[in-house]
Amino acid sequence: MHIKEIEEEIVSEFSLFDDWMDKYNYIIEVGKSIDTIDEQYKKNQYLISGCQSQVWVHAEYKDGKVYFKADSDALITKGIVGLLIRVLSGQAPDEIINADMAFIDKIGLKEHLSQTRSNGLVNMIKQMKLYAMAFKAKHQA
Repeated sequence: MHIKEIEEEIVSEFSLFDDWMDKYNYIIEVGKSIDTIDEQYKKNQYLISGCQSQVWVHAEYKDGKVYFKADSDALITKGIVGLLIRVLSGQAPDEIINADMAFIDKIGLKEHLSQTRSNGLVNMIKQMKLYAMAFKAKHQA
């Protein structure tokens, strides 16, 4: 499935909820469902800087696609990174690099996060795109 299609699915799912408490609960459920990274990747080099809580993101490259795993010590943050994984994992590096992540604004996520969580979200996306750029550069050489 393409990134835009996954984003539209998420927008549609969020439209089912009337208030943000229900949306937060949904985000928490997303976090509970993600494949977490192995303990060996819970090190500083995989830690996303600028987040209110600890978030680790690891990526692997297989068959021309990038696959992400993550974990966090906070439920909401784990859910947020879970949404990003759902959109970006299993995509080609160019798709990840060029993804506009419009679903974040469409569901109103940024405006319902604290400033530090919002910064953390931006840094998570940036790190995931950096992984994609690194894999692209490595596998084009």
